[in-house]
Amino acid sequence: MVAFLMVILFIMLFAKVPIFVALAFSSLLTLMISGDLSVNIAAQRMFAGMDKFSLMAMPFFIFAADIMRRGGIAKRLLDFTLSIVGFMRGGLALTTQLACMLFGALSGSSPATVAAMGGLMYPEMIAKGYKRAFSIGLITVSGAVALLIPPSVTLIVYGTVTGVSVGALFMGGIMPGIVFGAVILAYSYYVARKENRPPDANFSFREVLRTTKEAAWALGVPIIILGGIYFGVFTPTESAGVSAVYAAFVGMFIYKEFTWKSLMETALNSTITLVGVMIIVAGASVFGWVLTVYQAPQLLANFLMGPNTNQITFWIGVNILFLLAGMFMDGVAATTILAPLVYPLAMNLGINPVHLGVTLTANTAIGQYTPPFGLNLFVATGITKEPMLDIIRAVIPFIFLTLIALLIITYWPDLTLLIPRLTYPESVGL
Repeated sequence: MVAFLMVILFIMLFAKVPIFVALAFSSLLTLMISGDLSVNIAAQRMFAGMDKFSLMAMPFFIFAADIMRRGGIAKRLLDFTLSIVGFMRGGLALTTQLACMLFGALSGSSPATVAAMGGLMYPEMIAKGYKRAFSIGLITVSGAVALLIPPSVTLIVYGTVTGVSVGALFMGGIMPGIVFGAVILAYSYYVARKENRPPDANFSFREVLRTTKEAAWALGVPIIILGGIYFGVFTPTESAGVSAVYAAFVGMFIYKEFTWKSLMETALNSTITLVGVMIIVAGASVFGWVLTVYQAPQLLANFLMGPNTNQITFWIGVNILFLLAGMFMDGVAATTILAPLVYPLAMNLGINPVHLGVTLTANTAIGQYTPPFGLNLFVATGITKEPMLDIIRAVIPFIFLTLIALLIITYWPDLTLLIPRLTYPESVGL
């Protein structure tokens, strides 16, 4: 029945059926044909998948990201980063990646980061003479770092389905997120040097002070989130609500680019986005439950863990599995379905659960821009108005680059565990 379930799923995915429908319908059809269990259980499992305390953080982080995009925070972050690195070769490209890292630390959403930063930076890069393919690839890929740098929606989902501390996962994602971004920064600088590009701006200490002052309120969001969690002022879930309130306050009363009307409009848009995410979680939950009923974890264990399996071969198999999954489904769906299956295998091999979660999230980050269904590809198409095929060609060099970052994150666990060992020692086995 597992083979039947997977065949139906992939047929529906290739037919471009919405992911939620593909997950739920394939599960229901499998239950109906097998006759082993009542199909009524499916509705219960879908509700149970959404009825998780840690998922309460998701709507607030999505809401906060939308407020930041519309309330002037994104623009000030761009000005801030441009004043710091704009004098270097490829300054606009470096600015785009750095701003995405900062916005990712505010929003936790890859598509929101691409929409906010790409919409502002793509026209600027084209106007400054950057090659179209490089510009498209950069803005499509840069937003994916938001999945690693806290607060990450995908890390929240992983913590929900495995029981791992979300706070420890947030802290664990910081260094890998920096490495992920640094690889793209290095490539951007290399391209600029190779093309002998002049600096995009002159360095001015006065401009740095001005943009720092302007962006100070925006930069307060990650400080509040991570600082509050670190010092125990509030939980990761509570930090989401704090960030949304703070972002609304800054947009309305400090930058004054946000009104009560736009707040209501943003709330409606965020609700629509949230419904799309949660309905995928519901479908993935029943799908994962059906996989478990028909012993898919045991089948996966037999596939990944032969008689000579060690951590190296386990990671190869898991990374391939998640990279393939990322080509066909959102990171939330992939994590909800597959993380509970590989988690017990990783624990048997002595792999740290925080390191596992961050590495799986790095895979889903790459999945955000791998064809055919990488979500960032569709967002970039809307921003650039370029054909999908051109978007796919543009991201290919960046895919290979970020695979290097994935290897570093995978086989250097201390990179992930450095900060959690200081802040959440009980969650990393110390």
